[in-house]
This record gives sequence, structure tokens and C-alpha cells, in this order.
Amino acid sequence: MTALASVPATDPFCPLRLQRVFQGCFLDTENTLLCGGAEEPFYAPAANPGEPHRLWYREDFFASALHEVAHWCIAGPARRLLPDFGYWYAPEGRDPGEQAAFEAVEVGPQALEWCFAIACGFRFQVSTDNLAAEAGVAADHSDFQAAVCREAQRRARHGLPQRAQRFYAGLQREFGLSTPLTPALFTPGALS
Repeated sequence: MTALASVPATDPFCPLRLQRVFQGCFLDTENTLLCGGAEEPFYAPAANPGEPHRLWYREDFFASALHEVAHWCIAGPARRLLPDFGYWYAPEGRDPGEQAAFEAVEVGPQALEWCFAIACGFRFQVSTDNLAAEAGVAADHSDFQAAVCREAQRRARHGLPQRAQRFYAGLQREFGLSTPLTPALFTPGALS
């Protein structure tokens, strides 16, 4: 825990802060660590008894850490025993059909990520994660953005899942914020 005990004061969005919050919330109860420095995000269930599960986020990206925690909070107990929660990932360069499938499964995690971003005062941006296929062309993702907004509003109305709520509260304590989740926070205008 020594690396997580002190966080650079110069960067309010240092991902080590997220690791510390995650560890405080889930290491004892879920035997899971949040780890940075990965080339690509990945969830690795423990290979041996007594070892922790590891949720890897990309490099040192704050948004990647929030996003991977959102996936983890949604994954049920059976999925948390599978590498990458048992999901298949299509890399960048997806055709329109593959992109639609990708966006369909990303609505929930991105809505939850947005909630987490609010808890720490971080600016959330919807990610379509398909820059290679779009090759600089401004693609229309307004339907996806609207779906993420609707899902985030639903979460605000009905509450977060138990683990997500625990992480949200931990983030609020870490970042000194007390913003209650309300549907009014989640509008398309908040994404621009």
C-alpha cells in the first residue's frame, strides 16, 4: 500500500487516487485490486487461491480507470470469475454493424462511468472507441449519447447497484464532493 498512501498533490485526477478508493472499498470484501499501466484494459480473475483479482486500466488514464470500474460494478459474480468478464472485444476499425453492437453493450458502463465522474468532479466524455474506422470523419453518435444520457438518468432515479454505490460514496469522500445524483445532471448539453 505504500505507493497508494501518497498521491501527487499537483494532479487532482491522479489515477492512484482511484486505486486507493477502490482498494479501500473492495480489497477486503471482493479480493480485487484496480491496477494501472496496462497497454489495454483487462480484468484478470485470480489465477491461484489467495491471490487478488486484478482490474487493469489503460496506462495512467483516469477515465480508463473509471470506465473499467464501471464494467466491474456491473459484472455479476459468475462474470467476475472469467477473464475480461467473458466478453469478446472487437478492436478499433469496427464496421457499422460491429459498432452498433459495441455501443449497445457500452450504454450501461458509460452511464455508470458518468456517475463516477460526477462523484470526483471529472469531466465525462462518451467514448465510441472507433477512431480507426472513422478516419477523421465526424460520425453521428447522437443516438448513442442519448442512450447513455437516458441510462444515467435512470440510474439517478433508481439508485446505483450496491458496489457502484459504495465506490461512488468512496469517490465523494476522496474528492471532497457531496453531489447527489439527480436526472438533471445527465443531459446531452452536459456532454458538449
